[in-house]
Amino acid sequence: MQNNFVETIIGAVVLIVAAVFLIYAYAAGGKSSVAGYEIIAKFNRVDGLKKGSDVRMSGIKIGSVIRQKLDPRSYLAVVTFSVSNDIKLPLDSSAQISSDGLLGDKYLSLQPGADEQMLGDGGEITHTQGSVDIVSLVGRMIFSQTSQGKKNSKSNNVR
Repeated sequence: MQNNFVETIIGAVVLIVAAVFLIYAYAAGGKSSVAGYEIIAKFNRVDGLKKGSDVRMSGIKIGSVIRQKLDPRSYLAVVTFSVSNDIKLPLDSSAQISSDGLLGDKYLSLQPGADEQMLGDGGEITHTQGSVDIVSLVGRMIFSQTSQGKKNSKSNNVR
């Protein structure tokens, strides 16, 4: 009987530790949204960017991605994101999809412009650069190295 009581206590402790870990993991996830005004931007590619992704300026989070959809006319990805109310973006600002390291999460990076007019709620950033497809870049590099090797071996055989 004493043995069952000890096992029950150990099981309860394990459940409490698991719950604390889950709460910590959720809080450390950093996917909290930022209240502010909404802006849209159109991209040719948004690979890896998702709802809740960070919007950063100079490496500091100033907003978050709210939604994404495909424009049926232009076939561009329309990304709607929020920016903190205390950050005012010039009309000629630009947006780029970047990543944290080689295989890290994607985020939306904003570069402020120099225009005197500011973007308001519902404004659009027209200067955009979509995400880079790392797999195709690596494939191109490998293919170009392979074709260079074949050219060099053919030129060495001509002698």
